[in-house]
Amino acid sequence: MSEQANNEQPAVGGTEPTEDGGTASQTSLAGPAAGKAAGATLLLGALGVVYGDIGTSPLYALKTVFTLDRGLDPGSRDVFGVISLVFWSITLIVSIKYVIFILRADNHGEGGVMALAALARQALRNAGGRRAAGVLALGALGAALFYGDSVITPAISVLSAVEGLEVTSPQLAVVVLPVSAAILTVLFAGQRWGTGRVGNIFGPIMLLWFACLGVAGAAEVFRRPSILGGLSPTYAVLFVVDHPIIAFVAMGAVVLAITGAEALYADMGHFGRAPIRRAWFAIVFPALTLNYLGQGALILRAPDSRANPFFLLMPEWARLPMVVLATVATVIASQAVISGAFSVSREAMRLGFLPHLRIRQTSQREYGQIYLPGVNWSLFAAVLVVVFAFGSSTKLAAAYGVAVTGTFLITTTLVLVVARALWRWSARRVVLFGVVFGSIELIFFTANLAKVSHGGWLTLLIAVALFTILMTWRRGAALVTPRRTEREGPLPDFIDTLHAADIPRVPGTAVFPHPNKDTTPLALRANVAHNHVRHERIVLITGRTANVPHIPWDQRLTLDDLGDPNDGIIHITAVFGFQDPTDFPEVLRRAATHPLASGIDLDEVSYFVSRITLRCTPHPGLATWRKRLFIGLAHNAASQAEFLHLPEEKTIVLSAEIPV
Repeated sequence: MSEQANNEQPAVGGTEPTEDGGTASQTSLAGPAAGKAAGATLLLGALGVVYGDIGTSPLYALKTVFTLDRGLDPGSRDVFGVISLVFWSITLIVSIKYVIFILRADNHGEGGVMALAALARQALRNAGGRRAAGVLALGALGAALFYGDSVITPAISVLSAVEGLEVTSPQLAVVVLPVSAAILTVLFAGQRWGTGRVGNIFGPIMLLWFACLGVAGAAEVFRRPSILGGLSPTYAVLFVVDHPIIAFVAMGAVVLAITGAEALYADMGHFGRAPIRRAWFAIVFPALTLNYLGQGALILRAPDSRANPFFLLMPEWARLPMVVLATVATVIASQAVISGAFSVSREAMRLGFLPHLRIRQTSQREYGQIYLPGVNWSLFAAVLVVVFAFGSSTKLAAAYGVAVTGTFLITTTLVLVVARALWRWSARRVVLFGVVFGSIELIFFTANLAKVSHGGWLTLLIAVALFTILMTWRRGAALVTPRRTEREGPLPDFIDTLHAADIPRVPGTAVFPHPNKDTTPLALRANVAHNHVRHERIVLITGRTANVPHIPWDQRLTLDDLGDPNDGIIHITAVFGFQDPTDFPEVLRRAATHPLASGIDLDEVSYFVSRITLRCTPHPGLATWRKRLFIGLAHNAASQAEFLHLPEEKTIVLSAEIPV
């Protein structure tokens, strides 16, 4: 019989790794971050974290267009064509696709390609397992490509800003790499403080940054107002018609103006949909438009300025201060993809593509604000390697775009599934959306394929490696889980065996963390099999995490006597808020006051943890090298005892071998 010490909410949504390494449904008790979206603090925070990436694109986007494509005439109508391409790319891909449509696709407040894949799987739940599995695999590929983008973005952003020193004094070129490395080190070291605090610091700086972008651009537009003609799509169309080859090459660089769009979506869980939308239309989009128009006007007036139109747009007295501000802004740009990588990683864990990693909640209010030390430092190492390997933003720009445009296409494909099945769009509307945005993104992707031989292979290599890891973990878990379940066996049958065998009891309480109450913890089986005794009291605890910061203790616990109130065996379900520590000893202490847990002596408690030892075998299902990779990933998963706050002196780890 089950007795509830709370009014426990039904479990809904996806799944996430629980304290015992299994999965349990995630409970949604209240609205996510979007529920508090009206506050100015969240808007400012979103400005500081979400828009750093796309907000610093003016540093290198137009410069790269005119550097890569020597066929462009900086003194002719080509400039209007390029400005028109940039403006309408931002309008269609960022403003309409992402900010208006894609931000609707949140999974309990979380964004990113993995969250979108989870929604698409939910949409296809009645369409057969193969299609749902295909959607998840597509999401995993999108996540892998996003990780590749997350390595390039911090490197190119910081390098492009620090290279502004060369504009003020060419002799300073030698300090660009060491200064960039130092800035990146400080950035990644500061992640432990969380995106909330980072956003509060960065928000005012980014507000100043966008103000400077707008003012500098508007001043040049005022000098040459004819550049406003570049807002017309006619120039983009004529540019493509008159110079199709040149325009195609230019598209490979124009994509740099929209590379922060996917990070914008991935960061939704950190601040919510409404602040992101308001910040975009009220501040970011107008400032970017004015700055790109200003750079275009400058190139028309002084064609030689195409070498670095962003810094040359500034008055000479303002260039050095702008280098400093740009450096800070590009640090913030890196924050957008780092935060996005954290969110995508947690979604991958929920969907079973990654083992349980150590996650630290960094906000008292927002579920999406998290810090993953392992992801953070792995990303830092990869970014430093890229900085020193390429050495300049120009070389990195030649490699940039393949991964992000691939992610664009995957996001469009997944959102079409969600729109048709969950949003109930008509077939005509789905086709129109797919044709408009899919065709544009396919052109961007094709144009960027030419970059593969110039360094674009790096992001593809990173994506392939991470996709292999994601799919290997999921496949390995699919092989191991049924074998573990078979070894565990049904819990009711095991309890009946204990009753029938009349196994001797020893004083004390044995606590077994376990992801459910249907199967038997392997540590419990091993203890009985090897010691031929059972404890006077046996407690199984299952933990789950909800989408709210805190859950009061009087609403947190559910106790179940598992059918026999007199055999000393009970099960406790504990639901934690995302800011609540997963403290199982405290769970036991609180539960000890309940009638079902009477008789538990808290001084005589032992914690038994099941540790699975994986053994590589010739069994089919995975190639041998993938089995070894899976075993290595499992070996480096987060410590269960540490995560559950189990006292080391009272914790016994019992191993069980499972073949892979």
